[in-house]
Amino acid sequence: MSDVIKSFGNNAGKLWDTLDTEGPQVQTKLLKKTNLRNEEFYSAIGWLARENKIYKDKRTYKIGETNLTEKIGSDAGKVWQVLGGSNEIDVNAISRLTKIEKMDCYSALGWLAREGSITARITVRKR
Repeated sequence: MSDVIKSFGNNAGKLWDTLDTEGPQVQTKLLKKTNLRNEEFYSAIGWLARENKIYKDKRTYKIGETNLTEKIGSDAGKVWQVLGGSNEIDVNAISRLTKIEKMDCYSALGWLAREGSITARITVRKR
């Protein structure tokens, strides 16, 4: 398992632990309490949605049977289709090709990572 995929799971664990300990939270509070970046937060949401462990009520997230399957699962299918034709592709390209918002792509990638359907790595580009 790649370090990126492990980090998706670890971030999902942080998010779940915070919700389990402190109860329902809005995204801004979860980001602050978990010290996750937006990309990490959304991939964790996708991971937990695939596990059927997170529920979103307007702006508030809580532990429970997920209501995010339709959106994230559908996006994951679109992302999977794009990934099938590429050996390596970045999130910006995935977003452009699928016409899915970038943060929603991270949720879809979290979903696919939880399934064990993808491998991932972080590449630092020189400016």
